[in-house]
Amino acid sequence: MSLIQLIAPSGYCINQTAAALGIQRLQEAGHQVSNSQIVSRRFQRFAGSDEQRLAEINALAQLPAETDIVLAVRGGYGASRLLEGIHFPQLGAALRARMPVICGHSDFTAIQAALLAQCGVITFSGPMLAGNFGAETLDAFTWHHFWQAISSPRFTICWECDASPLQTHGTVWGGNLAMICSLAGTSWLPVIEGGILVLEDINEHPFRVERMLLQLHHAGILGRQNALILGSFNGATLSDYDDGYDFSAMCQLLQQRLTIPVLSGLPFGHEPKTVTLPLGARGELVHDGKQASLTLSGHPVLSASVSIENHF
Repeated sequence: MSLIQLIAPSGYCINQTAAALGIQRLQEAGHQVSNSQIVSRRFQRFAGSDEQRLAEINALAQLPAETDIVLAVRGGYGASRLLEGIHFPQLGAALRARMPVICGHSDFTAIQAALLAQCGVITFSGPMLAGNFGAETLDAFTWHHFWQAISSPRFTICWECDASPLQTHGTVWGGNLAMICSLAGTSWLPVIEGGILVLEDINEHPFRVERMLLQLHHAGILGRQNALILGSFNGATLSDYDDGYDFSAMCQLLQQRLTIPVLSGLPFGHEPKTVTLPLGARGELVHDGKQASLTLSGHPVLSASVSIENHF
C-alpha cells in the first residue's frame, strides 16, 4: 500500500467523474489518496488561482514523511505561469534528501523539466489521475508499466521499430514536445549532453510537430543528443491538401536532417496505453534492426516496505 498525494498545477479537471473513478480505483487497489479536495478547485480555466497552485508545488518541500507518490490530476495549461515563483533551492534540497515518486505528463512537463534543470530531481512522465486511472476502461498495460517503473531500480521497455541497428546510452529526458519547445532559451530547460530525448504530443498536425522539432534542431538541442525517440503523436486530422505528407514522411525528413538516430513507435504519451519513464534517469538504448529496447536505472523507487499491487 502507498500514500498518494494529488496535485493540480494546471487546468481545471473538467471530467470530475473520471477523477472520482481514478481515486476509487487507487483506493480499491489498497492505496491511500490524500488532498483529493483539489480536484474540484477552480479559477477560470485553471485548477485554482496561480497562488493556490504555486503554493501546492512549493509545499512539496514539506511533504509528510509517509508520502510515497505525488500524482498530477491532469494537464491542460497553467504550469508555465508558476515557474518564476517556484522555490527551487528549497524544493530541490528537500526532494533530493527524500525523493518521492512524482508523476504526470502533458502540461506538467514544464515543472518536471524545471525540476531536472534547476535541482537535478528525477520525476516520472506517466499516467495521471483523471485521464489514465480514471479512464472508462483502465488500461492494464499502463497500470503495469507505472508500478514497474516506480518500484524497479532497473527495468526495460521493448517495442517494435523500423530503424538501423544501434547501441547508445545517456540521460533520458523530455516529455511533451510543445512544453519542451516553450522552455527553449530559458533556465528551466535542462542542458543535457549526450542524452536520449523522448517526446510526445497530442492534437498536433505532422507539420506542427516538424516545426517544433526543427526549432529544437536549429537551437542545437537535438544535435547534442545521442538519440531521439518519438512516442505517441495522435489526434491530428490529415486532409487531401497533405498529399501524402504524414507522420512517417515527417520522420523521414527529420532523419535526413539530423545526424542522430530517430526512433518512433514507443507507446508513450496521450494514449490509454502508455509506458512510464523516469526523466533524468540513465538510459541504455539498443536496436537490433527489428526491435528497440530502453533499459532505465538510477531513478527513485518506492521503498521495499511499500506493498505494490500490480493487478487491478
